[in-house]
Amino acid sequence: MATERETLLLTGANVVLPTGTEKNGRVVVDGRRIAAAAPAGARVLDVTGHWLVPGFVDIHNHGGGGASFSGTPDDILTAIRTHRAHGTTTLVASTVTDEMDLLVRQAGLLSELAEQGEIAGIHFEGPFISPCRKGAHSEGLLRDPDPAEVRKLIDAARGKARMVTLAAELPGGIDSVRLLAEHGVIAAIGHTDASYEQTAEAIDAGATVATHLFNAMPALNHRAPGPIAALLEDERVTVELINDGVHLHPAALELAFRHAGANRVAFITDAMDAAGTGDGRYMLGPLEVEVSEGVARLVEGGSIAGSTLTLDRAFQRAVTVDKLSVEDAVTALSANPARLLGLSDRIGSLEPGKDADLVLLDADFALKGVMRQGEWVVAPQLP
Repeated sequence: MATERETLLLTGANVVLPTGTEKNGRVVVDGRRIAAAAPAGARVLDVTGHWLVPGFVDIHNHGGGGASFSGTPDDILTAIRTHRAHGTTTLVASTVTDEMDLLVRQAGLLSELAEQGEIAGIHFEGPFISPCRKGAHSEGLLRDPDPAEVRKLIDAARGKARMVTLAAELPGGIDSVRLLAEHGVIAAIGHTDASYEQTAEAIDAGATVATHLFNAMPALNHRAPGPIAALLEDERVTVELINDGVHLHPAALELAFRHAGANRVAFITDAMDAAGTGDGRYMLGPLEVEVSEGVARLVEGGSIAGSTLTLDRAFQRAVTVDKLSVEDAVTALSANPARLLGLSDRIGSLEPGKDADLVLLDADFALKGVMRQGEWVVAPQLP
């Protein structure tokens, strides 16, 4: 285990760097950071035949390990630990639609954990979304994106609000996008019934993310292209994709990568409590969810209710099923979300001076080790 007092030299792996993959590469971990060179006497760990990639960064995640980010501090820590064990070394905690007073209270709790470095900030998904595209959100708690209400949540987060998903076509939507942009908070378009033109207006107002593209928005139509076309074509927008084999047909994922390019895709989990656990009954905010064969659906109505995905599985699927290059998968799972969060100087790539956040994968891209800030979260599992 790497500590503040030792230097660890990882050798022999395929190391994925911003410039490409270095075969038989090496990564030096000096305390909490990646170093350029190893001093004499550094401890050597031979990981020949494996891959070393940057720690994964999840900007849209509601929970895991049987616990939710809408729960108690212990619940939140359980969810964080669950995803760290699957390679997510940086995580933004997502809320779901609820009473405003409860969201304000939860924002205060989550902001404390962000101040402690446990999470990278807060993502508010709802309540400012369309009842036509509500997905697994309680319709009775939805509201228009009044800028004053949006500001209330931002203020409650005490500088830790990272992203707000909203339907920009609703009254107050465009003004709220401008407000978010002015405060350095990502305005994400999602759970929306917007037209192509309304979506383009929101992007011009400052929206920069598509919340789980394709899901909870009108389908692409040749006469009414809707939000999908506007979000895919604009170079200012990064599109979230849930790569679990349930939310997207492989052809839809290929379309997004082909049209937007790897530099504008961020893989997310949109995970709920059941991620990292198993089938059964769970709660997503105030709504009951049934998980069967790893697929989460609302008990009432049957809508897909988030996912049970972890990012190590998303990575493995990307390179083995979707046939993406390892470099493009790393871009979508680490570099792009780090850039969106404004944290590229610290995370998102295996470069000297950055946090020693890394994931060790075997030749089949199965997770074999996770390091966060120089400490093994999952100790290397080597032959």
